[in-house]
Amino acid sequence: MAEIQNNNSSHQSTKRKQLSTRVDLTPMVDLGFLLITFFIFTTTMSKPVAMNMLLPKDDRVHNTEVAQSKVINIIPIKNNRVKYYFGDNIATLQETDYSENGIRKVLLEKRKEVKQKWGNENETIALIKPDTNSSYQNLVDIFDEMSINDITRYMLVDISDKEKAAISL
Repeated sequence: MAEIQNNNSSHQSTKRKQLSTRVDLTPMVDLGFLLITFFIFTTTMSKPVAMNMLLPKDDRVHNTEVAQSKVINIIPIKNNRVKYYFGDNIATLQETDYSENGIRKVLLEKRKEVKQKWGNENETIALIKPDTNSSYQNLVDIFDEMSINDITRYMLVDISDKEKAAISL
């Protein structure tokens, strides 16, 4: 290593007093806690997003007659597929998927048909009848389609034995 030479005539080594460097971090910790407190109080927490679902009261049981031309029966089945038929004619059972050209297109066409026949597209009624093999996600997807297509009249109904037999074919 290189050595620094002094011009002093004395060859005594002069020792400098080494002072230890000490930094007081107390103000920095205080500032950190103040910043954490500030960000906690000013941050908005994420609000849960839930779909509004109107449920009837238990004390009112009404059997309302509905024109079968307003009704579409939707049956979510396994493997992300959907079977549907119109009115009470289960012989017209068809299968589709959850895409834009699938159940969404069917629901839009049904709304147009109801508007042409009855004058009000909001009278479209969907009966959702999930199969025991369908997943919860399938049911959520159907509810999303109801919301997207602005169908306000829909019901979650148990699937009948006749429908179970028809979808198993």
